Amino acid sequence: MVDRLAQKVALVTGGARGIGRAIAELFAAEGASVAVGDVDLAGAERAASQLPGLGLGLELDVASAESAQAAVQRVLERFGRLDILVNNAGITRDGLLLRMSEQDWDAVLAVNLKGAFNCCKAAVRPMIKARQGRIVSISSVVGITGNPGQANYAASKAGLLGLTKTLARELAGRNITVNAVAPGFIATDMTDKLPPEARQAMLSQVPLGRPGSVEDVARAVLFLASDEAAYITGQVLQVNGGMAM
Repeated sequence: MVDRLAQKVALVTGGARGIGRAIAELFAAEGASVAVGDVDLAGAERAASQLPGLGLGLELDVASAESAQAAVQRVLERFGRLDILVNNAGITRDGLLLRMSEQDWDAVLAVNLKGAFNCCKAAVRPMIKARQGRIVSISSVVGITGNPGQANYAASKAGLLGLTKTLARELAGRNITVNAVAPGFIATDMTDKLPPEARQAMLSQVPLGRPGSVEDVARAVLFLASDEAAYITGQVLQVNGGMAM
């Protein structure tokens, strides 16, 4: 079987754990050289060192334009190119609107939405020069449906969809596709800490009756990053077990 990402170079933000790490591992298994960017430098380096093939761990604060530009420059210096950007880095600061602080609103938007803007702006320059590239952003089912207590998170993930569609139109002429994946209830360290009643309430909304895995999300991202999706751009692929249709 031919590796679907052979000779490709990818940057995965928030790649030290969870969905990001699963994406980095699958990309590497499919032949890509992978740069793992994360605010946790030790975690990023550890994840990169365990990848098959070439890996690079980077300290990356996506909320900082300077950090995003420096990370892309490191990738170019190490690998000479950048073919794929996965905007996965994200945080939550949940709370009902009346109790949500301005700081919690700003922090989530800075990482989840502005962070994708910063990384896209840095990454598209070498992609435009190469006249090819793939950008995949990790949104969320709540960016489509909304969710009580997550006004900041849902707004940031909905904003990613608008960013995705706009960049898809702006960059199509340079053979750069831009798409999003919107996961639903995925089994991660964060969801494992939910109280049993909250976990069951979420599962009751999933027709398939089970949480998804990080590998489920990673496989969707792999498809959109591969040549198999060369004629797909501006789209949102939902990976949610039927939670939203």
